[in-house]
Amino acid sequence: MIKTMIVEDDPMVRQINSKFLKKIEGFSLEKAVANLSEAKEFLMQKQVDLILLDIFLPNENGIDLLKWLRQNEILSDVILITADKSVERVKDAFRYGVVDYLIKPFTFERFNESLNIFRERLNSFKNNQTMEQSDLDKFILSNKNKKTNGSETKPNLEKGLNKYTYNSIANELNNTKEEYFTTEDLSEKLGIAKVTVRKYLDYMSKQGELEKIIEYGKIGRPLYKYKIKGL
Repeated sequence: MIKTMIVEDDPMVRQINSKFLKKIEGFSLEKAVANLSEAKEFLMQKQVDLILLDIFLPNENGIDLLKWLRQNEILSDVILITADKSVERVKDAFRYGVVDYLIKPFTFERFNESLNIFRERLNSFKNNQTMEQSDLDKFILSNKNKKTNGSETKPNLEKGLNKYTYNSIANELNNTKEEYFTTEDLSEKLGIAKVTVRKYLDYMSKQGELEKIIEYGKIGRPLYKYKIKGL
């Protein structure tokens, strides 16, 4: 799970962001605080992977927490969630290494997109010791989820499927060196629930992208294995 902290002084917004976060698979809310002092106190005791940070705080500025994180070599990534639209603030945010900048009010879809891209990038870093330029381009270039001809990798998924989850699984399959893999293998690598992974693998099988193999043992449930077609 991706350990996450929310820094937001408005109780209602803090609650909304917490509810949004709970809807996205692979993330856990470790702490929600209202000011920088509480945030620093928690971060000195416990590491989090991601901080959802507001800029406008009573008598405080969220950018100061960004600076403090870098000065103290605390390895947490930050997504800014703020009403501040000023160019100078945006420039400061990226100078100090935020991974995204969400301007209030924002939609759940935009929030979901930001966190899914972050999860995909984090999992890629965990699962690889080196990165090729093509791998990096997926996270740096704005067209990360598009082919060279400008069309999306999977524009028309069936209802209930998310293109970012699909791409996370597809990218992992493209990078795997194993001939066969199971739902459990991918679930562990990607931090996505097994039932969700199985739903996407079964969809890929129906689309003819994967070959599904069932192995029956003497005792217990059958084991489902998958293989990329043509390999």
